Amino acid sequence: MLDIQKKLTNSFYALISLPSTAMGFALSIQISALSWLLTTKYNLDIHEVGIVWAAGPLAGIFGQVIIGLISDKVWFWGGRRRPFILIGGTLAALMLLALPNIDVISNALGITNLLVVAVAVALTLDLSINISFNPTRSIIADATPEGNPRTKGYTWMQTISGFFGVLAYVVGATYGNYVLINFGVAFVFLASVVPTLFVVEPKELTEKTSNAEQPKTATEWGQLWRIYIAHGFSWVGVQTMFVYIIAFIQQKLVGGIPEPDVAGFSGQVIAISFAVLNTVGFILPAFVLEPVAEKIGRVKVHLIAVAFMSAGYFGIAFLGTTPMIMYVMMAVCGIGWASIVSIPFAIMTEKIDKSRTGFFMGIFNLSVVIPKLIVILFVLMRSTRT
Repeated sequence: MLDIQKKLTNSFYALISLPSTAMGFALSIQISALSWLLTTKYNLDIHEVGIVWAAGPLAGIFGQVIIGLISDKVWFWGGRRRPFILIGGTLAALMLLALPNIDVISNALGITNLLVVAVAVALTLDLSINISFNPTRSIIADATPEGNPRTKGYTWMQTISGFFGVLAYVVGATYGNYVLINFGVAFVFLASVVPTLFVVEPKELTEKTSNAEQPKTATEWGQLWRIYIAHGFSWVGVQTMFVYIIAFIQQKLVGGIPEPDVAGFSGQVIAISFAVLNTVGFILPAFVLEPVAEKIGRVKVHLIAVAFMSAGYFGIAFLGTTPMIMYVMMAVCGIGWASIVSIPFAIMTEKIDKSRTGFFMGIFNLSVVIPKLIVILFVLMRSTRT
């Protein structure tokens, strides 16, 4: 075991955050480039692209729970999370490499229907990301003790992952999606593989209580359901913002913009808005939320942060008449976003049987995926009515 792991230094927290960062970076590339490639280079229609994207939440529902359950029970290649991180990271990197070369792969395999290969590559990428997210988050709980060190692990995860997520959008906007994809292939592979060579996983996942030598194994189901439900409601709000921001901008902010420029204006406002949201989201966790949580507690910090996000939503709804006000309110929302993607993981992992962390992390993902599907279903119902 490295000295940095024994001492739980900042460099260890940075190292153990890299696998989750790799999956987040792959997801950012998927968001930035997948639909663009499928429609512009491979001529898939929007319905076909929609089917590919719908597979993401569905893969999350089954993949994360199943892989989490399996990874709790196995031990090979020197770890229980390591094999799935290595396999998922390698597959994700290969599928990123394949994305702009689907036509080459199709010709090499002698498959005349390009759609078949395109869907296979896109779905494999999506499954790799969804399945790998569970082990990359579970290993942080496995390798850190309860309390502030666990909180620090997840806040550092979000800070580093969030930074590279913003970097992905900047690279794509500045140098284009092909440069982003090529950079992502190397980064996703290295950030997945290298940490697993140095981080030592514990063979036993039981945890000692603070006042006794008996292992702590009981799951606090009542507390756990409260966390799931609260987190689910948070994600209903977040996903609604993701889906409806374009409609809000077109209804509230495009007044006076010439019709040919509306699309470009809307795209620019969305890009800057999410850049602001995610910048606040990666700066706050390790440098603000974690130190404050150490003093007043994680639940209070999370409640305050989500309250700020609610205030930001109200500000957008009632005051968002210019792009600058929109950006300021998105920065306020970023306070809640920083907490939503970090603090609940630390809280949840201390309410469960530690020997089943992967399984409960998969269940926890349902409080993200189900709200996403609810919002998607609501949008589809609205579009059907109109």
